[in-house]
Amino acid sequence: MNTKNNAMLITGESGAGKTENTKKVITYLAMVATGAGKKVEKKVSLEDQIVATNPILESYGNAKTARNDNSSRFGKFIRIHFTQSGKLAGCDIVSYLLEKSRITEQQSVERSYHIFYQLLQPYGDGICPEGLRAKCFVSNDIYDYIYVSQGKTSVASIDDNEELEYTEDAFGVIGFEDWEKFDCYVLTAGVMTCGGVQYIQKGRDDQAELPDISIETFAGKAAAAFGVDAAAMVKAFCKPRIKVGTEWVTKGQTVEQATGATGGIARAIFDRVFKWLIEKCNDTLIDASLKKANFCAVLDIAGFEIFEYNGFEQISINFVNEKLQQFFNHHMFVVEQEEYVKEGIDWVMVDFGMDLAAAIIMFEKPMGIWAILEEESLFPKATDKSFEEKLKASLGKLPVFLKPQSKTDKNAHFAISHYAGIVSYNVTGWLEKNKDPVNDSVVEILKSTSSVPLLVHLWRDHPGQPTTAPKDDGKKKKKGGGKTVSSYFKGQLDDLMTTLYKTEPHFIRCVVPNTHKEPGGVESGLVMHQYQCNGVLAGIAICRKGFPNKMLYPEFKARYNILAAKLVAKAKNDKAAASAVLDGAVKMEKDKFRLGHTKVFFRAGILGYMEEFREDKIGSVLSWLQAGARGKASRMQFKKLQDQKLALYACQRAIRSSMMAKTWLWMQIWLAIKPNLKCTQFGKYKKLAEDKIAIAEANIDKAVAECNAVVAIHEKLSAEKNELVLALQSGGSAVQDIIDKTTRMENQRNDLQKQVDATNARIKAEDETINGIQQAGSKVVAEATRLREEIKTLESTIEKCEEDKMTKDSQIRTLRDEIAHQEDLISKLGKEKKSTGDSRQKTEEDIQAMEDRCNHLSKVKGKLEQSLDECEDSLEREKKAKGDVEKIKRKVEGDLKLTQEAVSDLERINSELSQTVQRKDKEVSSIAAKIEDEQTLGSKYSKQVKELQSRADELDEEISIERNNRGKAEKNRALLSRDLEDIGTRLEQAGSNTSTQIELNKKREAELAKIKGDLEESNISHEGTLAALRQKHNNGMSELGDQIDGINKNKAKSEKDKAGMERDLAEARSSLEETMRDRAEMEKNCKLAQGLIVESNQKLDEFARALNEADSTKKKLQVESQDLTRQIEETENAIAALQKNKISLTTQLEDTKRLGDGEARDRATLLTKYKSLTTEAENLRMRIDEESEKKNDALKALSKAQSEIQLWKSKYEVEALGRIDELEGGKQKLASRVGEAEEVIESLNSKIASAEKSKNRMDTELEDLSMEYERTHAAAMITEKRGRNFDKVVGEWKAKADDLMAELDACSSECRNFNAERFRLKASLDETSEQLDIVRRENKNLADEVKDLLDQLGDGGRSIHELDKQRRRLEVEKEELQAALEEAESALEAEENKVLRAQLELGQTKQDVDRKIAEKEDEFNNTRKNHSRGMESMQASLESEQRAKADALRIKKKLEADINEYEIALDHANKANNEALKSTKRYQGQLREAECLYEEASRVRQEMAEKASLADRRANALQGEMEESRALLDSAERGKKQTEAELADSRTAVNEMTTVNSRAGAQKRQVEGALHTMQAEIDDMLHQAKNSEEKAKKAMVDAARLADELRSEQDHVSVLSKTKRTLETQMAEMENQLADANESAMRGGKNAMAKLESRIRELEIELGNVQSHTGDNMKAHQKAERKIKELQFQNDEDKKNQDRMSDLASKLQQKIKTYKKQIEEAEEIAALNLAKFRKAQQELEETEDRARLAEGALHAAY
Repeated sequence: MNTKNNAMLITGESGAGKTENTKKVITYLAMVATGAGKKVEKKVSLEDQIVATNPILESYGNAKTARNDNSSRFGKFIRIHFTQSGKLAGCDIVSYLLEKSRITEQQSVERSYHIFYQLLQPYGDGICPEGLRAKCFVSNDIYDYIYVSQGKTSVASIDDNEELEYTEDAFGVIGFEDWEKFDCYVLTAGVMTCGGVQYIQKGRDDQAELPDISIETFAGKAAAAFGVDAAAMVKAFCKPRIKVGTEWVTKGQTVEQATGATGGIARAIFDRVFKWLIEKCNDTLIDASLKKANFCAVLDIAGFEIFEYNGFEQISINFVNEKLQQFFNHHMFVVEQEEYVKEGIDWVMVDFGMDLAAAIIMFEKPMGIWAILEEESLFPKATDKSFEEKLKASLGKLPVFLKPQSKTDKNAHFAISHYAGIVSYNVTGWLEKNKDPVNDSVVEILKSTSSVPLLVHLWRDHPGQPTTAPKDDGKKKKKGGGKTVSSYFKGQLDDLMTTLYKTEPHFIRCVVPNTHKEPGGVESGLVMHQYQCNGVLAGIAICRKGFPNKMLYPEFKARYNILAAKLVAKAKNDKAAASAVLDGAVKMEKDKFRLGHTKVFFRAGILGYMEEFREDKIGSVLSWLQAGARGKASRMQFKKLQDQKLALYACQRAIRSSMMAKTWLWMQIWLAIKPNLKCTQFGKYKKLAEDKIAIAEANIDKAVAECNAVVAIHEKLSAEKNELVLALQSGGSAVQDIIDKTTRMENQRNDLQKQVDATNARIKAEDETINGIQQAGSKVVAEATRLREEIKTLESTIEKCEEDKMTKDSQIRTLRDEIAHQEDLISKLGKEKKSTGDSRQKTEEDIQAMEDRCNHLSKVKGKLEQSLDECEDSLEREKKAKGDVEKIKRKVEGDLKLTQEAVSDLERINSELSQTVQRKDKEVSSIAAKIEDEQTLGSKYSKQVKELQSRADELDEEISIERNNRGKAEKNRALLSRDLEDIGTRLEQAGSNTSTQIELNKKREAELAKIKGDLEESNISHEGTLAALRQKHNNGMSELGDQIDGINKNKAKSEKDKAGMERDLAEARSSLEETMRDRAEMEKNCKLAQGLIVESNQKLDEFARALNEADSTKKKLQVESQDLTRQIEETENAIAALQKNKISLTTQLEDTKRLGDGEARDRATLLTKYKSLTTEAENLRMRIDEESEKKNDALKALSKAQSEIQLWKSKYEVEALGRIDELEGGKQKLASRVGEAEEVIESLNSKIASAEKSKNRMDTELEDLSMEYERTHAAAMITEKRGRNFDKVVGEWKAKADDLMAELDACSSECRNFNAERFRLKASLDETSEQLDIVRRENKNLADEVKDLLDQLGDGGRSIHELDKQRRRLEVEKEELQAALEEAESALEAEENKVLRAQLELGQTKQDVDRKIAEKEDEFNNTRKNHSRGMESMQASLESEQRAKADALRIKKKLEADINEYEIALDHANKANNEALKSTKRYQGQLREAECLYEEASRVRQEMAEKASLADRRANALQGEMEESRALLDSAERGKKQTEAELADSRTAVNEMTTVNSRAGAQKRQVEGALHTMQAEIDDMLHQAKNSEEKAKKAMVDAARLADELRSEQDHVSVLSKTKRTLETQMAEMENQLADANESAMRGGKNAMAKLESRIRELEIELGNVQSHTGDNMKAHQKAERKIKELQFQNDEDKKNQDRMSDLASKLQQKIKTYKKQIEEAEEIAALNLAKFRKAQQELEETEDRARLAEGALHAAY
C-alpha cells in the first residue's frame, strides 16, 4: 500500500449488500490507519469524520427499491489518502448519477430518499427551539406530500426517527455550521413541498394559474422555504420570460408545463444540495497539513438492476456495471495471462469467453445509444418515438440489440443482452431526463431574491435571466455550458476508468442469496447464475489453473530469508536465492511454483503454506531466544538468592557478637569511659575550629581593604607635608613670578575675547545671509513643484485625449464590424427569402389542389341544397326529436356505464364462483372419501366436547378464585410499598456517610416513585387485558390459570423475602427500564395503529376524489358534445358566408393588381434613393477620415508643446536661482501656449464629437434606409411573384377561386386571432377584477384580524392592569431620564459648537497669517531690487515673521492635539455607548434563552397532556374491547348449540392463542434482555461499591444478597421457560383439535358452506358500516383535538404575553440604570471637555496677542 494506489471495487446486483460492505471497509481503513493511540478529548478525529459521512450520504442518496430497503441510488468513489508512513491524511468523495427522477416519482413498492421521511419525525422537535418541522414548514403527515407518498412511506427495517438522530450527529461531527445544516433541511423540505403545488386552468386559453398563494398553501410554504416571494415565484412558473431577439417576452404555460417546471426545479435543487454536501464533506475531510503519498479507494456504485419498469436510470447503471465487469474480466483474465507470458512462464493463452466488448461498443460508438440520445436531445422537435425509430434503424441488426421480452412492462421498446441477462427498456421521457431543463425565470428569482444563503450559493454558476447583459471584459466564454446528463455522466465514467486502470484493483463480489429476503435462505440456481455472469467461476478456474499469488524477488528475499539464510547469502542473484529457499529449505514440488524474470509465482494456497513454514521457523527462533533469556533470568535470580544467603550469614555473626558483648565486663567499662574521652569528641572540636576559620575567611577581605585605605591616606598626608615644607624653604621669589604670570594671562584673555566677539558678529551676518538665500531657494523650489504639477496635469489631459481617440477608433471599428455583420444578415435573409418563396410556391400549388377539392365540394353542395329543400320539412321534427334522443342518450349512457360495471363485477364474481365451485367440488369429492373414516371419530369428538365444557366450568371457578387472589395480591403490594418506604428510610440512614450515597438514595427514591406509578399503570392495563382475554377466549383459560399460579408463587416468595428488600433496589431499577421499554413499545404500536387508521381514511378520501373526478369528466364530456354540435352549426353558417365572400373577393383581386403596379413604381423610386444614400454614406466616411487626420495633427502639435514644456522645465531646473524673473515670464508664455493648446484640443474634441454625432445620425439614417429598402424590396418581390401568379391564372377561374379561398382562410385566421385576443383581454379583465376582489377580501380579513387583535390586546390589558401602572411609572421615570439626557446632549452640543467655533477662528487666523505672509513676500520681492538700501531691515523683519509663523504653527499643533484629545474622549464615550448596547443585546439574548426554556417547558407539558390523552384513549379502547368481548361471549354462549358457530369460535381462538403465544415469546425475550441488562447493572454497581466503599462491609453483604437474588431470578426464568413449554404443548394439542374440528366441519356439505358464506357477507356489511362509523368518529375526534390544541395555543400565547410584559418591565429598569450611568459618564466627559476648551481658548488668546505684537513690530520696521 505504501508503493502503489489501491482500489476496492465492491460490485454486485441491487440488494446484494454493497453499501454495508463499503461502510465496514471504510471504518476498518480509518481505524487501522490511525493506530491504537489515545484520542484527544473534545476534538473530533479525522477517522470519525470519515465514518460520519455515511449517515449523511445514506439519508440524501439511499432509498427503498423493489429489491432492497436501503439501496444506494448513486455511485460513490471514496479515496482515503495516506502519508508516506501510512498515516491517515484525508479523504475525498466523487459521486456518480444521482437518480433525480425518484424525487418526484416512485413505483408502488418503492420509496423516495430517506431524508424526506426523517424530517417529519418527532426527534426533530429537539434539534432547534421551534422544532424542525415548524422551521421547515412541514406537517407530520407524509401523505400531505405527493412527491414522496406515491409508494411505500415506511420501511420495517429502518427507524426514520433514529436515522434522523444519526444524521444530526453526523452533521455535527463533520463540522457543518448551524445555518448550513438548517438551510439544507429547509431546502429539502421545500423540494418535498413542491409536490403539493397544483395549478388550475384559466378560462379556455390553457393558461395555468394558482389563485391562492398564502403561507398555508403548498406554494406559500415552498416559497417560504426557498426564501423568495410566493407571487413572483408562481408568476415565473406560470408565465416565464423568454428572449426573442433583443426583447424579453412572457410566455404562457399550460397546467402540465407548469407542473413539469416545478418538478424540474425541485429535482435540480435536491441534486445541487446533494453535490454541495459532498463538496462540504470533501473540504472537511482533506487535511492540508499532511502530504499525501498514495490512496486506497473504495467504489460503491448502484448494482445491476432488472426491474418491472426499466428506464433511463437503469440503462445508465447497467452500462456502468458493464464497464466494471469488462474491467474485472480484463484484469483477471487478460492482464493475468499476459503477465505469465511476460515473465517467461510456460503458459498457453485461454479464452474464458468473458469479453463484453460488443455491448460496450454498441453504447459508445459514433452512432451508438449515447450518441443518438445526445443528437435527439439537441434536436428541438425530437420525440420519444423518433428516438426509438432511430435506435432501431441504427442498431437493429446488432446481436446484442433485441426486441423487448419483458413480461411486466408490455410497452417496452427494445431490449439489450447484458452480461447479467436480457433487460427490456422503455424510452418514455428519456429526452427530457437527459436534457434536464429548468425554468430560467425561476432560477433568476432564486439567485437574486432568495434570503437563504445556501440556495444562492447553489445557483451561483447558473446564468439565469440577468436584466443587464454581462460584460465580456475581453475574456473568452467557457465552453461546455450546455452539457446533457448522459455526456456529463460519460465524462465522469471515463475519468473513473482511467483512475482505476492506474491503481491496483481488488474485487469484492456481493451475491443475492434469494429473491424473497429470507435470512438463511439460499437459491442455488440464482447464486450460480450470478457467479457465472460475474465471472467468479471463470476466476476460480484461472486461479486453480494458473498462479494467482505472486511476489517480487526483493520482497520474497526480505520475507523468507529466515528460512535459509546461508543459502541466500551464497546465491548470486535474487532468482537464485528464491530457488535456494524453495528447493533447499522448503523442498517444494516444481509444479507448485514458477520462477519468472522478476517475480515468484505460486499456485492457490501455496503462499499460505509458505507463511506457515515461516511461522514455524520464527517460532523455533523465538523458542531459542526465550530459552536463552529464561536461562539468563534464572541465573540472575540464583545469584541474587546466593548474595542474600551470604548477607544472612554476616547478620547472624554480628548479632552473635553483640549478644556476647552485652555480658562482657570489659565492654561495659569501655562503654562507660568512652563518652568522657576527648578522642571520642574529635568531631565536636573540629566543627568549632571550622566555624572560626569560616568567619575569619569571610571578614579578611574587608579588613585588608580597610588597612589599604588607611595606608593610602597616610601616604597622601605625608606628601602634602613635604611639599609645604619645601615651599616654605624656597622663599618669596616664587610669589612675584606667580603675580607676573597672572597679569599676562589676563591680557591674553582680553585679546581673545575681542577676537571671539568679532567672529560671532561675522557668523551672525553669515547666518542671516544664508537664511535669506534659503528662503529664496525654498520659494523657487515651491514654484518649481507647482510647475511640475501643472505639467503633470497637462500630460494627464493629453493621455485622456489619446484614450478618447482610442475609444473612438474602437467604436468606429465596431461600427464597421456591425455593418459587415448586417450585410451578412442581409445576404442570409435573402437566401431565407428565396427558400420561403419556394415554399410559398409549394403552398400555392397545395392551395390550387384544395381549390379543386372545393369546386368538387361546391358541386356536392349543389346536390345537397336540392336535398336540403326536401329535408327542411323534417328538420323541425328532427330538432324536437333530437332533445328527446339526447335525454334518452344520457340516461342510456349512465345506465350503460352502470350495467358495464355491474357486468364486469358479475363476470368477476362468476369467475370467482366458478373457481370456488370447482374447488368445492374437489373438496366434496375428497370429503366424501373421508366421511366413512370421520364418522367413527364423531363419537370421540362429541366426548371431547363434553369434556371441554366441563373444563370450561372448572375454569370459571378458577377465575373466581383468581379474583380473590388478586385482592390478596393488591393488599400484599400495599404492604410491599410500605416496606419499600421503610427500606428507603433505612438506606438513607445507612448511606448518610457520603454525598454520593445520598445522591444515589435520591435517585433510587425517584426511581421507586416512578416504579410505583408505572406498576399501578401496568397493573391497570394488565387487568383490563386479562379481563378482555378471559371473556374472549374461554378455551385458553387453562393457560391463564397456570400463569396465575406462577404469579401466586411469586407473590408468596415476595412475602417471604420482606426482610431482604434492600437487595430489590437493583431489581427495581431493571423493572423500571423494562416498563419504560414496554411503554415505548406500546406507544409505538399506538402510533402504528393511528398511522393505519390515517392511511385507511386517506384511501377512503382518495376513492371519494376518484368518484368526484369521474363525475367531473362525465360533465366535461357532455359539455364537449354540446360544443361539437354548436361547432357543426357554426361551420354550416361559415360555408354560407364563404359563398358571399367569394363574390366580394373577385373585386378585391382587381384592386390588388392595381396595387402591384403602384408598388413596382415605388420600388424603382426607392432604388434610386438607396443609391443616393450609399453615396452620401461614402462621403461621410471620407469626412471621418479627414477629421481623424486633423486629430492626428493636433496631437502632433500637442506633443511638440509637451517637448517644449520639457525643455523649459530643464532650463528652469538649471537656471532656477539666477533667472527667477525670466522664468516667470517664460512661465506666463508657457501658460498662454498651454491654454492655446488646450483650446485647440477642445476645438478638436468638439469637432470629433460633432463628427461622431453626424456619423451616428448618418448611420441611423442608413439603417432606416436599409430597413425601408428591405421592406420595399420584399414588397417588390412579393408584388413580382403576385404579378407572375396573376399572369398565370388570369384566364383560369379555378386559380382565382383558389386565391380567394386562401385569402378567405387568412381572413378567418385573423378573425380567430382577433377573437382570441378579445377573449384574452376579457380574461385579463376578469383576472384583474378577481385580483381586486381578492385584495378587497384580504383587506377585509386584515381589518377583522386587526379588530380581533385589538380586542385581544384590550382583554390582555384588563388582565394586566397592575403591569400597566408600573409601566406608566417607569415611563415617567424614563421621560425624566430622557430629559436629563437631552440636557446633557445639549450641553455636549454646545461644547462641540464652541470647539468648532475655535477651529473656525483658528482657520481664520491661519488664513490671515498666510495672507499677511504672502503680502510680505510680495513686498520683499518688490524691495529686493533696492538691495543696498533695505537688506538688513528686511532680514530682521523676515526673522520676526518666521518666529511668529513658528509660534502660530506651534499653537496650531497644540490645538490639533487638543482636538485629537477631544476626539479620543468622544471615541471613549462612543465605546461606552457601544458597550451599553452590547450589554442590552446580551440581556436580550438571556431573555430569548429564558423564552426558549419556557417554550420547552410548555412543550413538555403539552407532551404530557398528549400522553394523558393517549392513556385515556387507550383506556376507552380497552373498555370498548371489553364490551365487544362481552358481546362476543354472549354470542358464543348462544352459539354453543350450533356446531358451525363453535367452529368459527375455535378458529378465532386458535388465531388469538397464536398471537398470545407470540406475545409470550416476546415477553420472554424481553425478560431475557432485562436479565442481561440487570446482570450488567449489577456488575457496574459492584464495581462502584468496591471503588467508593472499600472499607464498608455492608456493601459486600448487599452484593452477596444481589447475587442470591439474581440466582432466584434465574430460577424464576427457568420456571417461566417451563411454563412456556407447557403452553407450546397445549398449543399443539389445540392445533390437533382444530384440525379434527375442521375435518368434522367439512362433513356438513354445501349447505353449511352456503350458510357460512351468507353469514360472512352479513358480517362484511356490518364491518363496512362499523368502519364508516369509526371513520366519522375519528374525524370528529381529530376536529376536537384540533380545537383543544388551538385553545391551548391561545392560553400559551396569553402566558407568553404576560411573561413578555414582565420581561419588558425588567428590561426598562435595567435600561434606566444604564442610562443613569451613561449620563454620569457623559457629565464627566463634558466637564473634561470644558476644561480643555478653556485651556485652548486661553492659548488662542495668547497667540492672538503675539500676532498683534508681531504685526506692530512689522509696521514699526517699515
